[in-house]
Amino acid sequence: MDNLLEYEGLVYSIINKYTRKFDRDDLYQVGMIGLMDAYQHYDSSKGTKFSSFAYYYILGEVNKYIRESSSLKISDSYIKLKSKILKTKEEMIQKLGRNPTNLEIALFLDLEEEVINQVLLATDEVESIEDDYNLLKSYDNTSAEVLDLKEELSRLSEEEQRLIYARYYQELTQREASDLLGISQVQVSRHENKILQKLRTNL
Repeated sequence: MDNLLEYEGLVYSIINKYTRKFDRDDLYQVGMIGLMDAYQHYDSSKGTKFSSFAYYYILGEVNKYIRESSSLKISDSYIKLKSKILKTKEEMIQKLGRNPTNLEIALFLDLEEEVINQVLLATDEVESIEDDYNLLKSYDNTSAEVLDLKEELSRLSEEEQRLIYARYYQELTQREASDLLGISQVQVSRHENKILQKLRTNL
């Protein structure tokens, strides 16, 4: 087995999406615990690449740390505002015949657009963490195909991951994703095609 430090890049690729909310050094230590745990359980005879196998353990430890961290808890005010935003969005869809932008919602609620963005980002991040954790639990950790896909997804840039999350986790249309991400629908389509092609090539 190669030196475990050679897989630091895998650890960083997993923790980088959470460093805005959590301490980078703490995440790194947790990720390395997952890496060492993977090393102890790895069986090369099953035909799974170590990096793919380790991804499951590293992300599992990181998610466990985040779920248990008190800072993960969202304030009641954020939860109430998120509910208000969603209700407002539904009302505006009926009136406009389309999804409103975050700016339009902010104007309707007499709030700064940045407040809307922060609330949606914070609550979506927690939901994303929960989804990732539950999805991982539903798969056999020796499934090479699933783990290879997750490894490739972790290598995408933050912008690419947000687009994939919007399109395939939140199941937004390209129009809805363009409003959420602040780019044109044409750009969403172009970027999505490039990302899918990259994943197909690497897998």
